[in-house]
Amino acid sequence: MDYTQLGIEILTHVGGKQNVNKLTHCATRLRMEFNDDAKVNAKVIEALPGVISVVERGGQFQIVVGNNVQQTFRAMQKEIGDLSGQTGMQQKQKTKGGIISQIISVISTTFTPVIPAITGAGMIKALLAILKLTGVISAASPTYHLLDTLSDAAFFFLPVLLAYGASIKFECNPILAMTIAGALLHPNLAQMRAAGTAIDFIGIPVRLADYAGSVLPIIFTVWLMSYIERFAEKVSPSMIKFFTKPMIILLVTAPLALVVVGPFGIFLNDVVASGAAAIDGKASWLIPMLMGGLQPFLVITGTAWAMTPIATGQLTRNGFEMINGPGMLASNIAQGAATLCVAFRTKNKNLRQLASSAGFTALLGITEPSLYGVTLKLRRPLIAAMIGGGCAGIYAGLSGLVRYAFVSPGLAALPAFIGENPMNIVHALITCAIAIVVTFALTWILGFDDPVDDVADQQDATPIRAAQQPIASPLAGELVALDQVNDDVFSQGLLGQGIAIIPHEGLLRAPVDGEVVTFLPSRHAVGIRGEKGVEILMHIGIDTVNLAGQHFTSEIQVGDRVKVGDELVRFDIAAITALGYEIITPILVVNSEEYPQLMCRNPGNVAFGEQIITLNDDKENA
Repeated sequence: MDYTQLGIEILTHVGGKQNVNKLTHCATRLRMEFNDDAKVNAKVIEALPGVISVVERGGQFQIVVGNNVQQTFRAMQKEIGDLSGQTGMQQKQKTKGGIISQIISVISTTFTPVIPAITGAGMIKALLAILKLTGVISAASPTYHLLDTLSDAAFFFLPVLLAYGASIKFECNPILAMTIAGALLHPNLAQMRAAGTAIDFIGIPVRLADYAGSVLPIIFTVWLMSYIERFAEKVSPSMIKFFTKPMIILLVTAPLALVVVGPFGIFLNDVVASGAAAIDGKASWLIPMLMGGLQPFLVITGTAWAMTPIATGQLTRNGFEMINGPGMLASNIAQGAATLCVAFRTKNKNLRQLASSAGFTALLGITEPSLYGVTLKLRRPLIAAMIGGGCAGIYAGLSGLVRYAFVSPGLAALPAFIGENPMNIVHALITCAIAIVVTFALTWILGFDDPVDDVADQQDATPIRAAQQPIASPLAGELVALDQVNDDVFSQGLLGQGIAIIPHEGLLRAPVDGEVVTFLPSRHAVGIRGEKGVEILMHIGIDTVNLAGQHFTSEIQVGDRVKVGDELVRFDIAAITALGYEIITPILVVNSEEYPQLMCRNPGNVAFGEQIITLNDDKENA
């Protein structure tokens, strides 16, 4: 799979690079905001090979790609260039939306660029814990202190890192934002605070605070700075703007940050921390239980970032946190257990392959492929995972489990639970065991609607009823199982169930009556929505998008109405295969989850128009 080319295709279907207002990414997904949301074709993007799912939550358009997201992101970033320089009409007009959605969007955009730094620092801290526990390194050695300093640096200078993310969100100069964050952390302020003498600025008292590791003060400050920057832009004479604009921004923003905004942010930090501590003191099981049970819902709705500022604040001040880590450990392990149970129980080869891979990844701490690819679609395994995560979360809370480093909780990150309390790692292991046992058992008991295998023997299936929909062959050639396609996105059914054809003739025809809803500029893929709602995607060849339309001809356009047998695309089989491309063509039912039965014809030769897939949406008689 060419994830670099995928990035280019995504840009095409979001309205071009000029429509992208913000672009970031996390472990498995791209996060985007646009100047004009109406130009974005989410359905086409979701059907692109390499895209697992599309989610629109928390004020962002999120594209789940998987572990190769960085490669896709870099290709898109290279095409787009620097977004920070956009001004005027290039900037996105603010959408009001709900206050909760706006808050989540701010937190998500601000923290996303920071995650690699604090995750890397967290893993170094976890490694130090192992080395110290095993006696490999002494806590009194210079080596230990240097590595400990490195692991603490990202948290001490967190306001500087967050200033960059906040400047992206609020569309202001990132270097000036980071400079103001540096002023809040300057050693001179620390010395004045340590001296305990009263400080004022032009007669206004200044409450000096420790901003190391703080979150809210710098976010509020950069938000304020974004307005001051626009003011400085307007009042600065063009001839000397290069000097006056940054001077005004620093001269106005920094004092306001020290006198008003910073102390207010610290106050809110303290209030939130006190509230979390009070809840933990009276019902230590509550927060881990809620996080363990509801984490999948928080991920789906885009609100999983809401607790991140509290967790990072606890890590900075206390050296550990109990807000995110314990509950997320329970939830991630439960998600993996549910998905692996699906892999054990299913008789569908494609689903087994997907669930095996996604389940193992979830156990390691990355749950999006498992959530979007398996449990959310099957529903009952998701319910089992939420119950199992909640049960494990209760134990985590009652045992006082804490996380000592900021990493994605999972089996690979268990060293992050090694700390001063030697029993903490034991409680983490018991939490994992509870999540696995409870979730696996519940998934096994509740079961799920197992999709019919693509190439199962269906010739003796029940006769066609009115509720059944036949799909005609769009090609003349050799019919083969979908798992014969040399691309995991197709063979594992990530884009839908179906079958594949090795064409003998370079002509693709319409398999159903309906409307053309997808037609890529490279002319190698066509999507049709049938009159009865079925959505068919036909992808001619593997990685043929790289040909950029060469050896493909077509007159169709998105929105055209077609009948069964209408010509869609002509292609030169000899020329395409001579260039080293496989010509095998997957025929997918993109919305196959809506059909209780999807019956595919057995492999063999097939002619134009012969029935190759039968869909049954009669749930009572399926």
